[in-house]
Amino acid sequence: MAHLQAHAVKQITEICERYKNERTPLMMILSDIQKEYGYVPLEVQELVSTLTGVPVSEIYGVVTFYSFFSLTPKGKYVIGVCLGTACYVKGAQLVVDKFAEILGIQAGETTEDGLFTLDVLRCVGACALAPAVSINGKIYPAVGVDQCAKIVNDLREKEAE
Repeated sequence: MAHLQAHAVKQITEICERYKNERTPLMMILSDIQKEYGYVPLEVQELVSTLTGVPVSEIYGVVTFYSFFSLTPKGKYVIGVCLGTACYVKGAQLVVDKFAEILGIQAGETTEDGLFTLDVLRCVGACALAPAVSINGKIYPAVGVDQCAKIVNDLREKEAE
């Protein structure tokens, strides 16, 4: 825990305290930490373990099982491409490949400038809009490979403003 700054330890302690009377607080604690910091690194998992008594192995299992948790920082714009059945059949893998080519990263990675993270999702519940892309929670319907460059360029221009 030597890597965590004092204010982070204080804030994580407060989050854990918030749920101390819950029977199963782990998901709520981790969710709040993810919202606050954008990821749940091992040092934080160790602190949560110390504060709650939940073994690190169990915490790590939860963090790595659920796709909305991350072990590493995400970019400002998280581009999630749905690879559920309907999206996959409509060419979603090609969309993932195109975003990867444009951004110079693979799925699960973040660009060096910290601006973009490319994720693959199993289902976003927008099957009728396949292939669906989610950017920071906003769904883009029927995204084709010909739209990927414009989406990235629009986000870059937004940053330049």
